[in-house]
This record gives sequence, C-alpha cells and structure tokens, in this order.
Amino acid sequence: MKELVCIVCPKGCRLHVDEENGYLVTGNSCLRGAEYGKNEILNPTRVLTSTVKMEGGLYRRCPVKTNKAIPKGKLFDVMQALNAVTLSAPVTVGQVVIENVCGTGADVIATKAL
Repeated sequence: MKELVCIVCPKGCRLHVDEENGYLVTGNSCLRGAEYGKNEILNPTRVLTSTVKMEGGLYRRCPVKTNKAIPKGKLFDVMQALNAVTLSAPVTVGQVVIENVCGTGADVIATKAL
C-alpha cells in the first residue's frame, strides 16, 4: 500500500492506494482525490514551469510552461529541449515556444509578454 498526500485541492488529504486491490484509494474527501491517487501510481504527470533565454529585449529570460501535464519521466528531456531555445523579443502571452515538446502532445508556451 502506497501513501500519498493529495495535491488537487488545499485540504491535502492523506491517501492510501492499495495496489493489490485494483488501486483502491481511501482517505480522499472527494472523487478528484481518488482519481489523483490512482493516476499518481499508474502514470504520474506534472505541468512544467521554467524559463528560456531571450535576446533583443529588456529581460534575459522568458517564463514558460507546458500547456498541459506531461509524464513525470519526460521532465528532464523537456528541460534539455528548453535549454536549446532562445527567443527574440517581442514575445506574447500564449506564444508557442516548442510545439509537441519531446513527443508528449503538450506545447511549451510563454507566460509573460516581453
């Protein structure tokens, strides 16, 4: 049995996931917690936030994030791809920086207009 702390809402429920019993989740206060517990064991994902290099503007870095959660095992691959990116000013919010990054189906987008 695995123990997790749910991060779906601020309650922080202590979840217990029984891998031997069909990934039964207990300790959750809502259905979203049960879904999170099962997914965290079977296929953990995260939204990645970072920065990329900028040139031609006031700032040297531009904040970016993935537009949806990506597999946790791909985080370092995506970070390596971001290290190779240099944006040129101007940049708009929501501008796609890398499309379908590392084959995850997620795009990396700019989160600030610079």
